[in-house]
Amino acid sequence: MLDQTDHQPLFFAPFVSSVMRVEPQWIDYNGHLNMAYYNVLFDRAVDEAYELLGIGAGYTCARQCSCFTVEAHVRYLRELRDGDPVRVTLQLLGFDAKRMHYFEHLFHATEGWLSATSENMALHVDMQTRKAADLPPDAVLPLRRMRDAHARLAPPQGAGRHIAMPSRR
Repeated sequence: MLDQTDHQPLFFAPFVSSVMRVEPQWIDYNGHLNMAYYNVLFDRAVDEAYELLGIGAGYTCARQCSCFTVEAHVRYLRELRDGDPVRVTLQLLGFDAKRMHYFEHLFHATEGWLSATSENMALHVDMQTRKAADLPPDAVLPLRRMRDAHARLAPPQGAGRHIAMPSRR
């Protein structure tokens, strides 16, 4: 959907992906979605968000720049099974000249329960040098608009967590 005044996309808070399905080949010997494929679902949602932001596949071809995930923290909260429909929400928490920080929630699309979360840091990269590069000004405007829309949301529960053993007393 485009804003009628300046033809920029409207950013709903949070971004919501299309419905995806757990594929049969992703089921492991435990009878549930293998942990690697949670990342596939999260990544597909990021691709959709990047397209809306104007930094997707077409941007990479035209500008010879892309965004690489450099850190991710996934929490597995409830099992998914073969054929389950899912949606991912994405909340842009912040960005600077070269980085984007976002948080995703993976939900069962018909029953509404939360299956997993993923907190990510992405880096804007010049594909020729394979090094971090500043986002161009025309890519910053949609990011700013998305961040501003998402700033109205509460901070996601679980953002900023780290892995550690519980302390013994």
